[in-house]
Amino acid sequence: MIGEYLDQPDATAQVQEHRWHHTGDIGYFDEDGFLYVVDRTKDLIITGGFNVFSAEVEATIAALPGVRECAVVGVPDRKWGEMVTAVVVADRGYELSEDTVIASVKAAIGSVQAPKRVHFVDTLPKTTAGKIDKKVIRAGRST
Repeated sequence: MIGEYLDQPDATAQVQEHRWHHTGDIGYFDEDGFLYVVDRTKDLIITGGFNVFSAEVEATIAALPGVRECAVVGVPDRKWGEMVTAVVVADRGYELSEDTVIASVKAAIGSVQAPKRVHFVDTLPKTTAGKIDKKVIRAGRST
């Protein structure tokens, strides 16, 4: 069992309840008992009462030709609660448009999951571990 986060008592208190360490992972078991982790609760986007898994949208966008990497976050929206927003780094020599990305996601997984906005950037912020830093992205994007 994990005891605590090093020198972070507030973070430890937030994830521990009744001696359990809650990671925030969202998953399901299939009929054969295999566990599939589909996202993290902090990355879940709730838009218009629907749950959108950012990882599913990211995988769909990442499969498009010319996409080097991407991140999908929910940004505050007065009408929907959160708005699905993608931040995309295109490969050199590729011209991607916001309309192309949105239409492709709509066709593949539906309009609720499709980003309402797509921002193109040269690089995505990374953590010291080399992972995309969604906290930085969320802090810099709003409607």
